[in-house]
Amino acid sequence: MVIMRIVLIVSQMFVVFSIFGNQWQSTDIRIASRWAKEVTPENVWQEYPRPQFQRADWMNLNGLWDFALQKKADPQPEAFEDKILVPFCVESSLSGVGEKVTPEDRLWYRRTFQLPDDWVAKEVLLHFEAVDYATVVWVNGAYIGSHKGAFDRFSFKITPYLRQDGPQEIVVAVDDLTSFGAQARGKQSLHESKISYTPVSGIWQTVWLEAVSPEAYIGEARVIPDIDREVVSVLPLLDEASRTGHTVQIKVSAGKNLVAETTVAAHEPSEIKVPSPRLWSPDDPFLYGLHLTLLNLEGNIIDEVDSYFGMRKISLGDRNGSKYLFLNNKPLFHYGSLDQGWWPAGLMTPPSDEAMRYDIEITKQMGFNMIRKHLKVEPDRWYYHCDKLGMLVWQDMPSGMAVVDVNAKGKPKPVPRTLKTGPDAHRTTLDAAQFEWELRRMIDIHINAPSIVMWVVFNEGWGQYDTQRITESVQAYDPARLISAASGWANRPVGDIHDIHSYDIGIPVPPTSLDKASVIGEYGGIAWPVDDHIWDSTIPHWGHQLVYSEEKLLRAYQGLFDQVLDMQRTKGLSAAVYTQITDIEGEMNGLMTYDRELIKIPLESLRNIHSQIFEEDE
Repeated sequence: MVIMRIVLIVSQMFVVFSIFGNQWQSTDIRIASRWAKEVTPENVWQEYPRPQFQRADWMNLNGLWDFALQKKADPQPEAFEDKILVPFCVESSLSGVGEKVTPEDRLWYRRTFQLPDDWVAKEVLLHFEAVDYATVVWVNGAYIGSHKGAFDRFSFKITPYLRQDGPQEIVVAVDDLTSFGAQARGKQSLHESKISYTPVSGIWQTVWLEAVSPEAYIGEARVIPDIDREVVSVLPLLDEASRTGHTVQIKVSAGKNLVAETTVAAHEPSEIKVPSPRLWSPDDPFLYGLHLTLLNLEGNIIDEVDSYFGMRKISLGDRNGSKYLFLNNKPLFHYGSLDQGWWPAGLMTPPSDEAMRYDIEITKQMGFNMIRKHLKVEPDRWYYHCDKLGMLVWQDMPSGMAVVDVNAKGKPKPVPRTLKTGPDAHRTTLDAAQFEWELRRMIDIHINAPSIVMWVVFNEGWGQYDTQRITESVQAYDPARLISAASGWANRPVGDIHDIHSYDIGIPVPPTSLDKASVIGEYGGIAWPVDDHIWDSTIPHWGHQLVYSEEKLLRAYQGLFDQVLDMQRTKGLSAAVYTQITDIEGEMNGLMTYDRELIKIPLESLRNIHSQIFEEDE
């Protein structure tokens, strides 16, 4: 067979771009995707970052920022001699910096901007979609706030700190302990090896400004569908709880047709009838439009937000004597790929929105109906594309582990993973509070996404603690989704899922029960290193099985899939997740190469294989 070639091989050299006399060039890189080659300071990540909560007045701050990498003991730099391309992290090639950050380092960013003339009488919000990890922000020399967390967005009202005219200045400082902290970080490590990857520090998602009414504005809206009762619950929340007397007009539409309209008091939920709803599913990812209009006490419009939602239900049901995954009250096997969202030139930041969407599109073309987003929370637009394209998502909480010591070479020695049969680990009060805050933020930010059907709290015992208490709290907080307490290894008698991981040639049958669905949360990991598409030829190629041709990869994949298919048909299996969609750094076990240049098994072959697993549910 001939390997499918997606695009021409990307040159490993990048063009130098000039903007206002400042030079930017990506640092030396081994391989890159075609999208990385197209990145410039002028075009980098220009899309509206929150497609499920859109306003008209906004300004993108991505592009070249002044930058300095200093020791923590040093004061704020008076001069910034370097440049960095935001929103790419310091360690990435596309940032133009490409340097490791140690626990003793501090990152400094500076950017100036000019406000539009028609923003003078408005409240100005400064948004950071994600910064890893501890962030402090100044505007025009005044401290405006701080934040901890690598995967959740945060914002500041900066109007009081703005000058009446002329340029405005933002300065940002960031610290990142990575391997030397208990912070939620997923697969990042200061010492990469096998399944640990290059760390990500600093700004790694879009930075932007937004203009809203100084009187009040809609801070968020919670939208929960109920297909059984044919209603959608909408809770509009203003920027401050003390805002009273305001009302919100809610319009639900299907395409250009108005489905329902109502007006409610701000901070009060409303149930809106959606008769005979068109249900969202992977086969028909229909989205209803949602328009929110905020009115003040005089009845004047002071804010408008465009959003959307999907009418869908995820639940457990009975099938052949065991619990099974149901979508919209019908059984549906979830067959997905493990997707960690890493890119050779941008690391956790995709080179572009187009590139990010491509991964989802190609996963769907392979015949998968689900993605397990593994130990990473993506930009909002990733979930938007899943919503639009019809892709189920199991969303992991990024794991974290504390460091107890360093070895003789100065490398961190993490707390051992929780034993499969042993007790949960222990965390300090502060570390636990921070982890649970970030878990709650992940849910809050993405609670309206129809594509997300499951929260995965812990993975393989990595930093796993207080499993029952935390899982029950998530179940109570978001009862409209399924909860996996622990994917693989340290299962506990809580949650909706019994999940095993297996990278053996002979996959064990997961046990079935009357209260949990049985799934294989990870399997496969078959590695085929493809010459000219390898991240670093000097490090060992890693995978759970190694093969060296397309034919052998296909044969091995088919052998594992046949076992999954038999378990689905005769053993009550509800879902399986293949590891993984792309190679990542030293891992060669992707269905695509790391640069997305080659699909290792032809799409048609994969579709034909995967189609068998959905026949039983039709």
